[in-house]
Amino acid sequence: MSSGHRWSATVTTAVLTAALLTVPFASPATARAEAPIALTAGERGLIRFQLPDEAAFDRLLARGADVAARPRVVPGAVLADVVVDDRELAALTAEGAKPIQLIQRESDAARSAAGSRIAVQAADTLKFLQAYWWTSNGRTFLQTQVATTASDDPDVEITVTWTTADGATGTYPLVRFEDADEYQYHYALPQPLPGRPVSVKAVSSLGGASRAITPSVWPGSTPPALPSGYQKDFIDAYMTPTDISARIKRLARQYPKLVDVINLPNKTQGYRRTAVAYLGDPATAAVVVESVKFGDQGMNGVQVRTVDPGAANRPLSATYRDRVLTVRLATDASGRVISTTDQVAAFIAARYPQRFRAFVEQGSAGLVMPVAGPARLDDGLAGAEVSKKPWTVQALRIGKTRDGSKPGVLAYSQEHAREWATPLVTLEFAERLLANYATDPATRELVDGVEVFIIPMVNPDGANYSFNDFNFQRKNLVNHCTGAARDPVNRNSWGVDVNRNYAVGSYFDGYVGASQNCLSGTYAGTAELSEAESRNVIALAEANSNIKFSMNVHSYGGYFMWSPGAYKVPGRITLPRPSIDEQKFFLDSARRIVGAISTERGTVTWPAYTGPVADVLYSAAGNSADHLYYDLGITAWNFEVGNDRWNEATQQWEGVGFQPPFDEAHAESQEYASGLMELVRIAKEGGGDLR
Repeated sequence: MSSGHRWSATVTTAVLTAALLTVPFASPATARAEAPIALTAGERGLIRFQLPDEAAFDRLLARGADVAARPRVVPGAVLADVVVDDRELAALTAEGAKPIQLIQRESDAARSAAGSRIAVQAADTLKFLQAYWWTSNGRTFLQTQVATTASDDPDVEITVTWTTADGATGTYPLVRFEDADEYQYHYALPQPLPGRPVSVKAVSSLGGASRAITPSVWPGSTPPALPSGYQKDFIDAYMTPTDISARIKRLARQYPKLVDVINLPNKTQGYRRTAVAYLGDPATAAVVVESVKFGDQGMNGVQVRTVDPGAANRPLSATYRDRVLTVRLATDASGRVISTTDQVAAFIAARYPQRFRAFVEQGSAGLVMPVAGPARLDDGLAGAEVSKKPWTVQALRIGKTRDGSKPGVLAYSQEHAREWATPLVTLEFAERLLANYATDPATRELVDGVEVFIIPMVNPDGANYSFNDFNFQRKNLVNHCTGAARDPVNRNSWGVDVNRNYAVGSYFDGYVGASQNCLSGTYAGTAELSEAESRNVIALAEANSNIKFSMNVHSYGGYFMWSPGAYKVPGRITLPRPSIDEQKFFLDSARRIVGAISTERGTVTWPAYTGPVADVLYSAAGNSADHLYYDLGITAWNFEVGNDRWNEATQQWEGVGFQPPFDEAHAESQEYASGLMELVRIAKEGGGDLR
C-alpha cells in the first residue's frame, strides 16, 4: 500500500478482528530501536510505532494520520507504520507511542533511486563493432565503433581505453550516432596513437564494460608492386567538358586497336537556359518575363518594356516588333495607369504563349505595374567560349576484345557537376590501361581479359555551369520549376540531382534522401529517369550485359560504399541487404581497393567510411549504384574521393572540398586510379557473380 493511503476508522475493527493477525514480530518487551529515533526540524520519515492498544490506533486514524501500511498485531500491542515529521514524532511519543524502527527518511529516496540506476547499469552490455588501426605517413591511427544494449538512453557515455605494444595507454570518448531516429552505435574520428595498439576496451557511464580485444590492421591488403617503367601521371590540370571531349578523341586516335568511343543515346539539354528579365524593379514592383525558347535560340537581347499610353480609358495591350515587346498599360477615366503586376504577367503569357512566359516577382503581387524598361532578356550564362548545343555524352570502351565476351567494368564520374576531381580519376585510369598495354604484361593481361567502359563526365551541362557561372553547382541545367520559383534569383538552385533520378529505391518509391522541391540540392526530377544524364548511364549498362562491376566516382570525403543506398522511414527500412556471401565479397574487395589507393601517398579510407551507403553516409534515394545493383545485377560500388587530411600541427582532420588546389586534385587522381586498377584485377579474377 502506497504512502498517503489513510485507513478508515470504520474498518479498523474488522482489520484488527480478522487479524488479530499475529505476525512473527518482536514482542513489546523485546522490540527496541538500535539507536534513538529522531528527525531533524522539518524532516519527514516513515517510522514503525508500537502503540499501547487498539484505541491508540483508532485515534491515529481519526486524526487523519498518514498510515502507510496495514497494522500488525503482536501480543499486547499494535504496530503501525506512519509517515510523520519531527513534531508529529514528538507528539506521538508523548502520547505513549514507541518508535521502534526508522524505516526510511525523506532524504533516502535519492539514494534509493541511485541504487536503482546502479542495478540497471549492470545490464548495460557493450560490443565493439569495429576496432581497426593503420599507419599513414608515419602516424598510427585507431578507429572504433561500439554499440550499447542501453540504446534507448541518449545520455549513455562510452569511453575507449587503448594500450600500445610498448605499454603506452590512453583514453578517448565516443559520441552517439543516430540515423533516422534509430540508434546505430557510438563512434569517434580516427585517433592518433604513439604506436601500434594491442588492446582496446570500452566502458560506459552506466557501468557496462566490453571485453578487451585486439584491434585488426586496416585494410590489410597490398596490391602487386608496379614494374619498372610503369607509366602513370597523365593529368596536369582540371578539365572542362570541352577538355574531356578532346581527351576522349585523342585516346581513340592514339589507341585505335584498344578503344571504341560510344556516343550515348540521350543528348543533354546543353549549356543553355531560357532568357529572362525583370520588367520593373524587384525592390518595388516587377514582373519576370522569360523566353519560351533558350536564350541562344535568338532570345538573348530581346527587349521588353511597359509604357503609359498617355490617354484615358485605354485597355491593356501589347505589340512585339523588331525584337521589342512593348506593353501599353491600361488607364482609367483620369488617365491614371491601373494595370497591376498580375494583370500584366497574365496578359503577356496569354498573348504570346509560344514566345514568352511571365509571372509576378515574389512580393509584387497586386501592385500597380510601373512604367519601366527597356529590359533585355538574357540567359545569364557567362561561358562565352562554351558551345550551347545539346551535348552528346561519350563513353570509352577499352579492351583487346570488345564484343561483350569478356567481363565488363563500368567506371563513371561527375554525376555532380562541382566534383571537378572525379573525371581526372577516370581519365587517369583510362590512360594507364592504354599506355602500359604495350610494355607491362600485367596490364596487357587485364586489357586482354576484361572490357572497361568509362564515362568520364555524366553531367556536362552542369559541369560547364560549375566552371563558368557557379562553382558549387551540383545538378544538371534542366529547370523544372514553375511560377515564382523560376525567378532569376534562384538561378543557382535550378536543375535535377542526377544521382537521385534513378529508378530503384527512389523518392517516388517512398525512400528518403531526395526531394520534390525543384530548388533543393537533391531534387529528384519529375519522375524516375526523367533526365538524359541518368538514362545514359542505364542505357550503357543495359546495352552491355557483360558489365558485372561498376564504380561511381564522387567527391569528397573519402568513402568506399555499396548497396543498400536508401531506406524508408519510420523504422529506417533499407533496400534489401546483400546476401552474406555478397557482403563478404564487398568487404574483401573493398580492403583490396582501399589498399591499392593507399599505395600512392599513404591515404587510407577509414573503416568507418567503408560499407553500405545507407550506413556510412546517408540515405540517397534514387542513386545510380542501387539501380545497377538491384535492377541489373551489377556489383556496384561508390567512391567519394578526397579523404580528410590529418593536420599534425592542429591535431585535427581537415576536409579538402570539391575543387581543392590542383596539387590535391592531382594526388586524388593518382591514388583512386590505382583503386580502379585493382577493381579490374578483381573483375579479371571472376569474383562477384554470387547472385
